[in-house]
Amino acid sequence: MANRTDPAAKSIRGTNPQNLVEKIVRSKIYQNTFWKEQCFGLTAETLVDKAMELDHIGGTYGGNRKPTPFMCLVMKMLQIQPEKDIVVEFIKNDDYKYVRVLGAFYLRLTGIDSDIYRYLEPLYNDYRKVRRKSPDGNFILAHVDEVIDELLTTDYSCDIALPRVKKRWTLESLGALDARKSVLEDDFEEEEEKDENEQDGLEEEVAHEKDYYRGRSPTRERERDYRRDNHRHRDRDYDRDRDYDRERGRGRDRDRDRDREKDRDRYRLREEKEYGYERERNREREGRERDRRDRDRGRRRSRSRSRSRSRDRKRHARSSLSPRRHEAEDDNAPEESKKKKEKKDDGTDHPDPEIAEANRIRASLGLKPLKL
Repeated sequence: MANRTDPAAKSIRGTNPQNLVEKIVRSKIYQNTFWKEQCFGLTAETLVDKAMELDHIGGTYGGNRKPTPFMCLVMKMLQIQPEKDIVVEFIKNDDYKYVRVLGAFYLRLTGIDSDIYRYLEPLYNDYRKVRRKSPDGNFILAHVDEVIDELLTTDYSCDIALPRVKKRWTLESLGALDARKSVLEDDFEEEEEKDENEQDGLEEEVAHEKDYYRGRSPTRERERDYRRDNHRHRDRDYDRDRDYDRERGRGRDRDRDRDREKDRDRYRLREEKEYGYERERNREREGRERDRRDRDRGRRRSRSRSRSRSRDRKRHARSSLSPRRHEAEDDNAPEESKKKKEKKDDGTDHPDPEIAEANRIRASLGLKPLKL
């Protein structure tokens, strides 16, 4: 119940006001002794007394990240959500600087962009010193204007991520904010008036000197002519030196251009030589590649020829007979010829089939064959 937001409080930027503080820091505040003892039951009226007792500002510190009383009061203001008039009175309070910083910090968290610039920018003129507790627990010296500048220009302060605000020039272009007027503008106007008066006095003195020296004596005229002649001679010498320097500069430019052309020709010849060497190298490489391809082609052809020859030899060896078989055939040749002769003597091999049939019959009967 003690940590719950006031039911009458409005949501800030679409969320619960206490959610503007990170959950870890919020839980640290809820567990802090100052929150439990000093902030319990505070209202917008009694909060002022606790704010007047502040003696430093800061976020969390130490190894356990303990929150400062300043952070506990900021959390309490987010919980009870005081009215805008009360916050503005906090900011305009000149007697208590920590009350002013507390109100400015709360307005930076919950206010709109135009109100933030309108109420916080005048605090740039507050140069009072404030004590600030660093994260390591030590106190450092700061000023109110430094704290205000941190709130307006950064997105993180006192271990709390600040909501983003629009740039001032954007609000000025939209007409939501007037142009900023510096407090030192009156001093600048006084300085400008003094400068104008001094300028007018100098012009009057110059005019008076012109009137005084309007009538010159002959001695002064001669001195003036002498100085004029000296100036003319000096101008003539200056012109001669300038022409000489110009001619010498032109000569240097011509020499520089000539050197550049020589360098360019030298680079061109070198590139042509390198290109020729590269071309010859490429030709030699192509010739070696061509010879290698020819050798590989010749090797493949010789391999195919040897393979075809071996196949022919194998085929010929398979088709041909061995010498022993030839001898056996030669031995059997007379017997076959004898059988042929015997067949021919029987007359059974006569070309006429009828005669051959008749000879077979006669041979079976033991008669002589017919020879027609």
